[in-house]
Amino acid sequence: MSEKQVIISIGREYGSGGHAIAEQIAKNKNLPLYDYNMLQSIADEKEVNVSSFEKYDEIPKIPFVSRTVRGFSNSPEENLAQMQFEFLRKKAESGESFVVVGRCSEMVLKEFDCMIPIFVLGDMEAKIERIMRVREVSREKAMQLIKTHDRMRKSYHNYYCTGKWGDSRNYEMSINSSKIGLEETVKIIEAYIEKR
Repeated sequence: MSEKQVIISIGREYGSGGHAIAEQIAKNKNLPLYDYNMLQSIADEKEVNVSSFEKYDEIPKIPFVSRTVRGFSNSPEENLAQMQFEFLRKKAESGESFVVVGRCSEMVLKEFDCMIPIFVLGDMEAKIERIMRVREVSREKAMQLIKTHDRMRKSYHNYYCTGKWGDSRNYEMSINSSKIGLEETVKIIEAYIEKR
């Protein structure tokens, strides 16, 4: 890969292995990975404890208990989302190459031609089996986690973005990791990045 800037945005269904895929790509490409670790950087900058942010990460704003006055929101969920969006824009504007997981990055960074948006999905049965194994939970609990996390991600994404979460038109590539496994999925995504 040349030295030109590249930003790899990975959206994912819960249980698809999208985060593990992003980690592997970042490792293979020797790039920083931005996910929930952004919270620590933002907390350090704001001089607050990171624990005050964690419960609001990738959580949609609660409409009936929050309001915006003169451009300022009293919603901690919305304020944290905007801080993360600004963090990503600053990194992109600085010319840094990186991998980012979620955080509406395919929309937040769409003005950057070097941004490659990818969405990782999976078959339900494969996702259930992965969550049962990784989280060491029952089948019923795995199904519940998938439903809850995907509902939250969809709600969060669709609140801040014009394009709908998971809609293939918003990504350069949508790939089902269940069909060929995580390792081969990484190889296909990396091959696309090299061609791009």
